[in-house]
Amino acid sequence: MHLVRRRSLLIGGAAALLLAGCGFGLRRPPELKFRTIQLTGFKPRSPLLAELTASINASTTTLVVEAAAQAQVVLEAIADAREKSVVASTAVGQVREFQLRSRFNFRLRTVAGKDLIAPTEILLNRDLSYIETLALAKEQEEATLYRAMQSDIVAQVLRRLASVQV
Repeated sequence: MHLVRRRSLLIGGAAALLLAGCGFGLRRPPELKFRTIQLTGFKPRSPLLAELTASINASTTTLVVEAAAQAQVVLEAIADAREKSVVASTAVGQVREFQLRSRFNFRLRTVAGKDLIAPTEILLNRDLSYIETLALAKEQEEATLYRAMQSDIVAQVLRRLASVQV
């Protein structure tokens, strides 16, 4: 039994060394080149705004501020929309598949108005099969897909913000 435990520890240690040697590391928030940012143009109580604010504040370099006078840059939300359309139905008109879309248009500018990122659109699509007998489960699956798309949009926005030189 003692030999099995020792062998497990050796294998675990070897695996850790291999992972450390290959450059593996946990995903960290991107480092942004500006210290303060103002987020404007979002709907009241927007879940995208809340997740974006939390992600930016989680970075060690940047803080979200309320007033433009305190901000180095301004991220302006031009459009934030969720869409749902029917893509497949039966001969009698019963829906069999939806396509969910999450669209986010934004731009990044200095407080003086100089564009750092021109108006940009991020559009994500997901397909959702539908069965009437599982309506409640499909409603929950739809909410989960929208949350996953929102997290993907936040990650894409952060990567684009990290590439900006102020």
